Amino acid sequence: MPVDLSKPLAWKTATGDAAAMLDQLQPNILKGHVREHMRILLVQFADKAEGRTFLKAVTNHMKSAKKHLQEVEARKSSGTPGTPYVGVGLTFKGYEKLAVATNKIPSNDASGSFKGSMRSDESVGGLADPPVSTWEEPFRHTIHAVVLIGDEKLLTVQKKRDEIKALMTPKVKLLGQEVGLGQHNARGEGIEHFGYIDGRSQPLFLTDEIAAEPKTQWDPAFPLSRILVKDSAASNPAQHFGSFFVLRKLEQNVRAFHKAEADLATALGLTGADRARAGAAIVGRFRDGTALTAHSKALGENPIPNDFDYDPKDVNGSRCPFFGHIRKTNPRGTVGEAGERTHLMARRGQTYGKRTDDPNSTSPGVTRPTGGVGLLFMAFNSELSDQFEFTQQAWANNPGFPFGDAVGTADPGLDQVIGQGPRPKVDCPVSWGATQVKRVAEAPQTVTMKGGEYFFMPSLAFLKAL
Repeated sequence: MPVDLSKPLAWKTATGDAAAMLDQLQPNILKGHVREHMRILLVQFADKAEGRTFLKAVTNHMKSAKKHLQEVEARKSSGTPGTPYVGVGLTFKGYEKLAVATNKIPSNDASGSFKGSMRSDESVGGLADPPVSTWEEPFRHTIHAVVLIGDEKLLTVQKKRDEIKALMTPKVKLLGQEVGLGQHNARGEGIEHFGYIDGRSQPLFLTDEIAAEPKTQWDPAFPLSRILVKDSAASNPAQHFGSFFVLRKLEQNVRAFHKAEADLATALGLTGADRARAGAAIVGRFRDGTALTAHSKALGENPIPNDFDYDPKDVNGSRCPFFGHIRKTNPRGTVGEAGERTHLMARRGQTYGKRTDDPNSTSPGVTRPTGGVGLLFMAFNSELSDQFEFTQQAWANNPGFPFGDAVGTADPGLDQVIGQGPRPKVDCPVSWGATQVKRVAEAPQTVTMKGGEYFFMPSLAFLKAL
């Protein structure tokens, strides 16, 4: 039986091509891998043969998606810890350097985004990214491969990193390394540097995960077609799959963001505990993860419910403004759910940078970092142009999105967190559920893109055969 890409996967009972696919698929694609500590190695090859030898050797340190899922089950049942995650991705230039025939390089993207790379003038302009000349040093160079190493223990990651580096030869150059470090709130939940729970809402591709989620308003189930792509360079593309991978380093100005929260609260006349609604308006959630559209205050539940949408209770943005980050990047029925769902991607990001302050404290904003911390944004897609690029261009960077019967008369504005571009004034409800609005300044840009690239995460079968 061919792999059925039209629906989620029942991995525990998978047979035939689906079972073979799991044996050769990299981890972290269908389900995120634990990675409290992470190293991202950016690699360039000067020689085809040595590049192939290096990648083939790295596969001895990799496990399959099936092995990963089995480890998750063992952790749940007996507490048995899993093994480190090692993932490998190639750029289009990397495939060319390895002398893979152009017609064999994976492609599921009519726009040519993967071939063009994130560094092309077309991509930089379309995404409203800063010029490549301003990116951090490693990303300004032609990258051929990325190696991801992650685990919950620092020493394990460092040991595995050293083992991978030992495989490098003079013609396999390490351009740079990114260091991921998880951030947590007082309850131990993962947060990003602005202090908000991150990653709560994800497309789910495995039936057991879907069954565990309530879904009276929002269905988190997505077909495999939104994340998997046949690995055309592997020996059997009917069984060998991969996924297009987006990596972006996003620096966060925490001090400026907290000031923007305070400024908006003051502009709206919010006092006391209700001032937290200003930050929730910018993000679309309260710090604990409660969706603003679902409740006027933080609930403090664990886990925070993800079963909510914006239609019909909040189609005009009177609860959660249209400029709220999670509403911009997952409109949930605002403009028609069927079309919206095709653009969502599986995010696997990790925070970076060490804090000298407590991200959960109420200390003055002047103690907060203005740089040096942020998010290593990572996401898996089956179509770069229709998922990541569409989300950034047509949603986050588009001040006119979403169109429709919005509260107020101003355009919705940019995504207040990741939107890039001019920032006009916007209309914000003065109270939760109210049609009365106040025109306020958009939050300044507090997230700066410092570099990135597009990769394809090939099947283990392809890597082993190099």
